[in-house]
Amino acid sequence: MEKISDILKRVLKDKDLGNVDQLWQEVKSDPEIRHFLAAHKDEIPPEAQKTSLAVLYEFYNQRRHPDKVLAGYEPELFMNDGVISVRYKKTRQQQAKEDAAQKRKNVTLIDLPKQLRDVELDEIDQTESRIAALGAMGDFLAKVKAGDHPQGIYLSGAYGVGKTYILAGLANGYAGLGKKVIFLHVPTFIAGLSDHFSDNSLSQEINRVSTCDLLILDDIGAETLSQWSRDDVLGVILQHRMDNDLPTFFSSNLSMEELERHFAQVRDVDDRVKGARIMERVRYLAKEITVGGKNRRRR
Repeated sequence: MEKISDILKRVLKDKDLGNVDQLWQEVKSDPEIRHFLAAHKDEIPPEAQKTSLAVLYEFYNQRRHPDKVLAGYEPELFMNDGVISVRYKKTRQQQAKEDAAQKRKNVTLIDLPKQLRDVELDEIDQTESRIAALGAMGDFLAKVKAGDHPQGIYLSGAYGVGKTYILAGLANGYAGLGKKVIFLHVPTFIAGLSDHFSDNSLSQEINRVSTCDLLILDDIGAETLSQWSRDDVLGVILQHRMDNDLPTFFSSNLSMEELERHFAQVRDVDDRVKGARIMERVRYLAKEITVGGKNRRRR
């Protein structure tokens, strides 16, 4: 192991820094080093501080001229069994970058535009017609943070008023809590169920959607249903989420009352009992809030 005295000699020579006293004065000029030495004066007396000069210089130098190999990390002084040591921790910027990347990974979009990953609730225009919906989303996240298990929301309203956008903000906020989210477009999801027949993956897909931390069913009511997709797919998914109190959100151009009629009328067969049974699960999982306003998709 290289002796401290040899390390200091090499540092002085390589950096053309003069003698040890000059280097010591330079290192002590750093406010964080002065603060650290003052805070630990009882653990390491002044006469012993110079023995840690090599470590202190590493801290001092890395703060001013960060090594590219250590990009995203910053030095931190700490006491290690009575000896001053340096370790490296993530910078705030690096941590924020990693948190953002993880949040994006936590959201699975199925047949929805990837731009929805960039939506944040606090950046959405708070028009009068959106206040109730945005407030409900904020309240939901606050209750989740407090350890509660709040009911989901069913956003109804005309085409293009921002229901999907608002739910994207919710999805990203929830994902930021370390939770897994599946956000899917119901009509496309239902239409694509047959794709799972060839590899027998349908039950796996239904289970994935049924068990995720947060499920968002976008544009429900616009799908073309069969009795099978209504009862054995949507019905199974909603039943599992109801039984396990898993948060579930919806968006639709239909009110809940209209959605019940949609579920009852499948392929020219009017089965009000089946429609009511599905809606019982929807109403258990979510309360309805109407979003108004103009069609923002129209140019």
